[in-house]
Parts: sequence; structure tokens; C-alpha cells
Amino acid sequence: MKNSRLFPIVALLAGICSQRAADLPPAATNPFFAFCMDVQDSKKRSLPEQAQLLKELGYDGAGHLWLANVPQRLQTLDAAGLKLVQITTIVDLTPGKPAYEPALKDILPLLKGRHVQIDLLINGLKPGDPSGEARAIEVMRELSDMAKDSGTEMLLYHHTGSWLDRIEDAVRLADKVNRPNVKVMFNLCHWLRVEKSRDYRAALKLALPRLGAVSISGAEESSDAPDWSGYIQPLGRGSFDVFGFLRTLRELGYTGPIGLQCYGLRGDARDYLAESMKAWRDYSARLPAWPPSNAALRHPTP
Repeated sequence: MKNSRLFPIVALLAGICSQRAADLPPAATNPFFAFCMDVQDSKKRSLPEQAQLLKELGYDGAGHLWLANVPQRLQTLDAAGLKLVQITTIVDLTPGKPAYEPALKDILPLLKGRHVQIDLLINGLKPGDPSGEARAIEVMRELSDMAKDSGTEMLLYHHTGSWLDRIEDAVRLADKVNRPNVKVMFNLCHWLRVEKSRDYRAALKLALPRLGAVSISGAEESSDAPDWSGYIQPLGRGSFDVFGFLRTLRELGYTGPIGLQCYGLRGDARDYLAESMKAWRDYSARLPAWPPSNAALRHPTP
């Protein structure tokens, strides 16, 4: 008799707990995707083969480099039950040149409702040249307007050697553009190469109000290698504390997508993607849960 009276109460409490849990992001992980693996694979896998490999290994989606073959990328990822998280393209500030590829206008309607992000490398001038700022603001507002109907985000991608090569400059430009669909992406390998400081907490905290995505890789704390072998390695390798970096992101409440940077990795993509996924799962299992107050910040899951 006592058990029968307790049962409705227990069921009610379980339902409340389940509802609260459903309102929070999963405790384990941010959406995790891979990018540049399509140009760094000794097996030269086709788009369908890439999608199946990512699915098999447990990735949530993929990034796509440049504007060719976007419909095929969408089709193959859809078939695998994965998400196209990002497309990378270039903005050119060179006077007299078109600022972006005309094909971008044709691609944006294909992305409607998919919550895709467009990564923008901004080139054409020396890093930090102030003469490019007015033009960059003009172009970014134009792209923001173009992307609005599709629900696509435009991410300022700081990249070594580009006009926009520092996360601080990316945040300042995004603030001046002042559009809700213009955000920034924090790229660990480029930050390590460009910045002397290793205070990533301060950099991430600065970027957080505009932070749309983050890229990571295994890396050395410091490297003089002329190529990317010091700052782009399979996840889990190198002396840089990637887990500490991810823990800081979690503590700051960042819940958006995290991309595995694969540029420059050699050999069979299966090997470095599998190795990186193993490290990612280890990191994810040890991360603290998101603060409940940040649950509403969660980005759409790939």
C-alpha cells in the first residue's frame, strides 16, 4: 500500500528531473566536426566516402573548403545523417577586385534553414593594415544582408598572413559591423602562431559575445617549424594543453561547434581522424557540465 502511494510521487519527481535535463545541453560535448580533411587524405576519398568515414568515427558533421561542389557535399552529408557545419571562402580587399565570389549568392539559398556558417578569410592587404577597415565593414554588411534570408552566419576567420590575422581584430570588426549574423571563429593554430601571449582565457573571454565557432588541433606550446607541423597535429599530441583550453571554454559557457583542424596532416585521413576522436572523447568525458545559466546559449547541434 505504501509503495502504491509513493509511486505517483516518484514518477512526478522523475518527470521533473527529466524535463530539467532536457532543457540543458548534453554534459558530454559540444558539436564536433572535421574540416580540411578533404584536401589532406592520401586515400583521396570521394565526398560520399568522406561522409561515411566521419559518420563511422562519430563526428557530428564536416566543414567544406571553398564554394565548388556544395550541393554534392550537402547531399552526401544528408545521406549519412550528418550536418554541413561550415563553408570556407575568401573576402578580398584588394582595390579594384571583386570582394567575394559571385557563386556565394547562388549557394546561400541552398543553405536555408540549415544553420550553416560561412568562414571568411579576409585577404588583399597586409595584416592589420588600417586602410582596409572601412571596406571590410562595407563588405561584411553586404554579406550579412545576403545571408539573412537563409539564416546563415558569417564568421570572421583570423588566419596567419591574412589582413585579419588576430582574434582581437576579428572581434573589433564584428562589433563595428554590428549585425547579429556576423560573428567570429577562434582558431587555435593561428592564435598560437601569431600571438606571443598564451593567455587564451583572456582572448576567449573577449571573443565570447561574438563567438560562433572554435577550431582546435593537437599542438606544441611553441614551435619554430616553418610549416604547420608544430601547431596542427592529431588531437592528443603535442605539449599544448588542449584539455585545459576546452575546460576554459566550458567554464565560460561556450556551447557552440568545435572543429578539428586537419590542414597539413599527412597520411590516411582515417588514422588521424580516429586518433583525434579518441582524444576528443577522453577530453569530453572529463569536462564539467555547462553552467545551467548558459543552457539557453546553445547553438544548433549538427
